[in-house]
Amino acid sequence: MSTPAPEPSEITIPQPELDDLRARLERTRWPADPGNPGGKYGATREWMGDLVGYWAETYDWRAVEAKMNAYDHYKVSIDGIPIHFQRVPGKGPNPMPLVLTHGWPWTFWDLHKVVDALADPGAHGGDPADAFEVIVPSLPGYGLSVPLTTTGVDVARIAQLWVKLMTEVLGFERFGAEGGDWGAIITGWLGHAHPESLIGVYLTLPVIPGMFGKRAPKPSDYAEDEQWMLARADEARRATEAHVAVHRRDPQTFSYAMADSPAGLGAWLWHRRDLWCDGDPLEVFGRDDLCTLSSLYWFNTSFASSIRLYAEQFTKPAGTVHDRERVIEAPTGFGVFAKELMFVPRSVAERATDLRRWSVFDRGGHFAPAERPDAIISEMREFFRPLR
Repeated sequence: MSTPAPEPSEITIPQPELDDLRARLERTRWPADPGNPGGKYGATREWMGDLVGYWAETYDWRAVEAKMNAYDHYKVSIDGIPIHFQRVPGKGPNPMPLVLTHGWPWTFWDLHKVVDALADPGAHGGDPADAFEVIVPSLPGYGLSVPLTTTGVDVARIAQLWVKLMTEVLGFERFGAEGGDWGAIITGWLGHAHPESLIGVYLTLPVIPGMFGKRAPKPSDYAEDEQWMLARADEARRATEAHVAVHRRDPQTFSYAMADSPAGLGAWLWHRRDLWCDGDPLEVFGRDDLCTLSSLYWFNTSFASSIRLYAEQFTKPAGTVHDRERVIEAPTGFGVFAKELMFVPRSVAERATDLRRWSVFDRGGHFAPAERPDAIISEMREFFRPLR
């Protein structure tokens, strides 16, 4: 079956949806929050009141929408699954095709701080020879890649969709890939299952396909100067177990509340940003980007379809397509950020991947392209330069 050609798409949310969102925010029914000034029990009433008030009264979706529409957007159906993607043409002698994959709770817009410099390095203090043709898809069921009516869409399926998007739809013979969170897991799978289509893969969440649970690296695998990774992973585990449990085991039941209450949705998304970034999220991201995040999950009730990915991926064994020691055969790079949630030691990465770059950063958290765009821009140029 031939893949349809992508169609240009403008992002336009109908005004009645914006009016309904504001009305719901203004009618927020607040819970009591005794004894929680430091957030011991979760997001505080004061913090939430500030953000909900900003979302309702100050945040300007139309202004953000205009910024988004300054870029080219497309929609295409691949194997019956709707995919939205942003395309930023490269400006240089030979731009390399590069797909950037977001995670949860991210959207495609979390890459907006890096796409221009990657596509047009000459205009941003770089060498035009490092230019990329940048493709930023929305994950199936996330934001604008809706409606997702197909079940069983897991990491392997998304990686296959990305190969079809980049090679069959867009006509690239081979391409580079970068990702964080789910995007890193998908990018790692691309390098594992489809190395013939990949120029290289770069992951900001240091994970390797199949190395989860009982197959995860052992504490003894971590070198002396990597012991901080074990401490950080243990600390982060307490900040990740809540969302993984409910998303994995009961995503649909949970989604009824999230589709009905934008304040509740915002609390769930924003508090993860608070827990998983390096610093104060109001300073790291800013209120506008936090409200853009919650808006994109609110529109089309896409929160419900986004978290299905946890159930599709984590309720079955973490297998691989081969049992060779080198799990990722495409050239591989890792960006290891101080406040990330999961890690692999370098020794394991050297055995299990075609490791070409290993960069450790003393600051930055789970949302690297939004938190440390400078680092991601530099890493993409340095990692992919010898692979051109």
